[in-house]
Amino acid sequence: MPQLRLDELLEELQARINAARGTRDRVHSLLEAVVSVGRELDLPQVLRRIVEAAALLVDAQYGALGVIGPDGRTLSQFLTVGLGSEEIAGIGPLPAGHGILGELIRHPEPLRLTDLGSHPASYGFPAHHPPMKTFLGVPIRVRDEIFGNLYLTDKRDGQDFDAEDESVISTLSVAAGVAIDNARLYEASQRQQHWLRANAEITRSLLSGSPRLEVLELIARRAAEITGAALADVSVPVTGTDELVVELAVGTDGDTRRGLVVPVDGTLSGAAYQAGAPVTTAGLAGDDRYAAGPRRFDGLGPAVAVPLGTEAKDTRGVLLLARRQGEPVFTDGELEPLLAFAGQAALALELAQRRSDAEQLALLEDRDRIARDLHDLAIQRLFATGMTLQSAARLIDHEGAAERVGRAVGDLDETIKIIRSTIFGLCSREEGTGPGLRARVARAVGEAATTLGFPPRLSMEGLLDTDVPPRVADHVMAALTEVLSNAARHARATRVEISLKAASGEVVLTAADDGRGIPAGGRRSGLRNLDERARALGGSLEIERPAGGGSRLVWRAPLPPGPAG
Repeated sequence: MPQLRLDELLEELQARINAARGTRDRVHSLLEAVVSVGRELDLPQVLRRIVEAAALLVDAQYGALGVIGPDGRTLSQFLTVGLGSEEIAGIGPLPAGHGILGELIRHPEPLRLTDLGSHPASYGFPAHHPPMKTFLGVPIRVRDEIFGNLYLTDKRDGQDFDAEDESVISTLSVAAGVAIDNARLYEASQRQQHWLRANAEITRSLLSGSPRLEVLELIARRAAEITGAALADVSVPVTGTDELVVELAVGTDGDTRRGLVVPVDGTLSGAAYQAGAPVTTAGLAGDDRYAAGPRRFDGLGPAVAVPLGTEAKDTRGVLLLARRQGEPVFTDGELEPLLAFAGQAALALELAQRRSDAEQLALLEDRDRIARDLHDLAIQRLFATGMTLQSAARLIDHEGAAERVGRAVGDLDETIKIIRSTIFGLCSREEGTGPGLRARVARAVGEAATTLGFPPRLSMEGLLDTDVPPRVADHVMAALTEVLSNAARHARATRVEISLKAASGEVVLTAADDGRGIPAGGRRSGLRNLDERARALGGSLEIERPAGGGSRLVWRAPLPPGPAG
């Protein structure tokens, strides 16, 4: 009996020693996990280490960390361990925070379950999801807010999660909250430095007189780099319409988005433009509120649109930033520097406009001087020379010589007409009747560089401002606008050439590009409009497909005899 009692005591002592050793080892593991988590300053790495350490500490087969989104009701991020990439892909979309996961969001307290399926909040598992039974969930607090939750399922030894497991994970969650807070502070300070450097770079670019588009591209690229956005574009309003045109786009599908025309109503950029304030979404591709216009957001998730201006009435455009699906939503801490950055963009647009106005004023003053010189010097001398030759022709007896002098006088008259047409074009702003056709065409072609992404080549010939009557000129401008719009939307060209000529009793508009051409039998409504306009004036539309590729459109309309009234 004494021997048996001694054996029992020795076994009990050994069990206590093993338990103490196990507790010691677990405490060491917890301390190592805390140190490992606190060592990182990169937030994504911190989150990954937290969920890996949690699964290791309680020997869980599966673990996850869900980050609660700005709405406080759903998960904006979901990191997992124990599942392979193929398993994750087979399960489908990541959880949004319903069922058991949502239970911890609604009631942020530790939760242990022996059987997941028996809980009233359980929704079951989606197809291809591995079976899970036991569960341990613990919230992660960062200061006074619930940052997210740790979810652990199925211990490898098949046992239930016990109170000690809960205590260990709760302790880890406290250390995780401190590590996340430190990482976010470090991330904010780094981001602030990036914004300051970007602002300084933009200021230098503005002061050096860089072109407007170049400054906007710099703004878009830096904003995308700092915020981790996959897409950044700048949209500006289309005058006289309720639409925006994507003037510049970088990143995902940037080439296809550039020149895209979208409505103000029903789009994220349009909402920011109307409100004069930032507008965010957790998933751009699937947000029904912003489903209007062409779809160009496949694979994109969280997004923010920031107006370029201080008030709604002063908004000059919108900066749109979008991250990939599954990435974090834009937080309030990110919006504040974004607004300051958007102010830089608005300043760029304002300075570019002022610079353009100053250059236009200088150009107009120069045109006035040239017009005066042409009128006071060139025309008067040509007229006097013509009168002299006309008088001399009456004194010439040789018929051939007299005929040549007569032709010279006629050429001088034609030259005077051309110079007068040029003067009218230069001074049309002072006549109270609006700009002439030549100036309107030049302006329209110049503005098309925004949507095309490059400046078209333009050549004009003939007395466009005097021989083309206003009604025909309006049709010419409508046809030109349609041609340029088709080239921007459909041609995918890298070169566009526009030619306008008034001669031999007709006005001819020719547009050629090196794009993908017009498919045979694929007449679009725009081409039909061009044809109808030409026929309404008694003209025609010719569509050619050069052997080297691209397309060539020739739009022509007859001109009435005599000067335009």
